[in-house]
Amino acid sequence: MKKIAVLSILIVLVMSVLVYAASADKVKIAVASDGKTASSVVSGVAGRSAYYLIFDSKGKLLEAIENPHKNDSSGAGPLVVNFLGGKGITVVVAGKFGDKMIGAMKGAGMAYVEFTGTADDGVKEYLKRK
Repeated sequence: MKKIAVLSILIVLVMSVLVYAASADKVKIAVASDGKTASSVVSGVAGRSAYYLIFDSKGKLLEAIENPHKNDSSGAGPLVVNFLGGKGITVVVAGKFGDKMIGAMKGAGMAYVEFTGTADDGVKEYLKRK
């Protein structure tokens, strides 16, 4: 009986640590960018940026994706939020955000940061504040 109790306690402890570690890694950061590298300049316009750079919770660049809504005639901001939400993004960094995009991010539970500089520095700034 004691072995089963000890084993049960160990399993609960291990699972608790794994759940905590997984929740820390849930942060995915998208940076609106004019280029495809971490040293690219943060785009001044979130919804119409050329690219989105996707970073993990440690600030590592995972991928660069072209913004599929950069040339849409209207509603680019909310469409981008929907697109990024599908990729598991929790934070968006850009130079400026439109009101409709801010509303869509709030509705999706995404945080946002206005930042001027390089994508890499924008991610570092967010992670430092967090």
